[in-house]
Amino acid sequence: MSGTKAGEGARCRLGRRGFMAGAAAGLTVVPRRVLGGGGAAAPSDTLDIGVVGAGGRGADNIHDLAGQNFVALCDVDTRRAAPAFAAFPSARKYRDFRLMLEREKNIDAVLVATPDHTHAVAAMAALKLGKHVYCEKPLTRTVVEARALAKAAAEAGVATQMGNQGMAFEGNRLIKEWLRAGAIGAVREVHVWSDRPTHRGKLPLYWAQGIERPKDEPPAPPHLDWDLWLGPAPARPYHPAYAPFAWRGWWDFGSGGLGDMGIHNLAPVFDALDLGAPLSVYASSTPVFEETVPHAAVVHYDFPARGDMPAVKLHWYDGGILPPRPEALEPDRALDPEDGIIFIGDKGAMLVEGWGGERPRLLPESRHRDFARPPKTLPRSIGHHAEWVEACKKGTPTASSFAFAGPLTEAVLLGSVAIRMEGRRLTWDAAAMKIPSCPEADQYLHYRYREGWTL
Repeated sequence: MSGTKAGEGARCRLGRRGFMAGAAAGLTVVPRRVLGGGGAAAPSDTLDIGVVGAGGRGADNIHDLAGQNFVALCDVDTRRAAPAFAAFPSARKYRDFRLMLEREKNIDAVLVATPDHTHAVAAMAALKLGKHVYCEKPLTRTVVEARALAKAAAEAGVATQMGNQGMAFEGNRLIKEWLRAGAIGAVREVHVWSDRPTHRGKLPLYWAQGIERPKDEPPAPPHLDWDLWLGPAPARPYHPAYAPFAWRGWWDFGSGGLGDMGIHNLAPVFDALDLGAPLSVYASSTPVFEETVPHAAVVHYDFPARGDMPAVKLHWYDGGILPPRPEALEPDRALDPEDGIIFIGDKGAMLVEGWGGERPRLLPESRHRDFARPPKTLPRSIGHHAEWVEACKKGTPTASSFAFAGPLTEAVLLGSVAIRMEGRRLTWDAAAMKIPSCPEADQYLHYRYREGWTL
């Protein structure tokens, strides 16, 4: 069986680097009726989906779910959502997802593609109604929200998928098969990186980080409901420094490069090594600002032994910082500054190039050429979005269900907490959801929602 579908990888790469350029140029959202023809699925074979966040990233997800029935579209920004609204004229339109879920009782599933700070409230509302949920990454903005969503999804018994598309890559299966075959021996150390928010370690930034709150207060544009955009987050005046898309560098709304690409690039590591909650985490960074993520950070995690697998030290780098060069890396080659993973085992090293686990190879190249590939024993993906659709219809598994995505997001966001604590080692009591070594850090595990918003 093949890995991702022929078109899926290209669309995933659009999401990684080209999406903002595509959004600026105007993505084309094709309604299901246009894609019909003789091979169109019967209405009974399609999902009735409600979309929370139909503009921006939501439009990309709608494209990847072509063939399903989008019956309700919601977005707080009518200009940003205009292409999707126009592509599906029969879909009911909303600004407040709570109203959409109240009225659209017959929808099968909900797609959540809003900024991070509203992921949890929207996804939880859908889960409580027994709807299947696809939620963009990171699953949530806070550690507490991630735990709550994973628990609610398990109780609801519905199909879930978080939007880290790399979990459908062929490379992810190869990583697991090669490690299980003992290609580099027991893994005790892993280095993972992304260049975000830079472009391959260079300016300009994708979004601003390491800045103070703007002092001017321009009016919100008429096409944007700013109060609904804020959702549960603390109230603040509108400013284009936050929306659209610039929100990712603000602690109240996102978690910088770690939350953006850590979810993608750490997922193969958590999956292959069966990692769960870390024992401890600490970080160093460029100057930490009260309201925004620093320009660059390094985060160090300690994970316990699991079964016959040894304890693991995991190191994350972003903002253009790279890990030490592996000894076995060919002298004429450099680490790709954009994304990558290095597994360090007792018997060698594996370099994974690309984002989300795309292209693994043993180091050096000569060893990779001589490596006898083990049999391909793991099931291959039918495609990231297709997995979720099939799971909704048949109850089959997804590669990034909330059972996997919840603990992964918890660990990633603990890294964000460590960055804010500026070098202090945080021991993590996962059962109690407390940081006993630094109780003052507990304040960053969650926050008080604004009135009218609940989890």
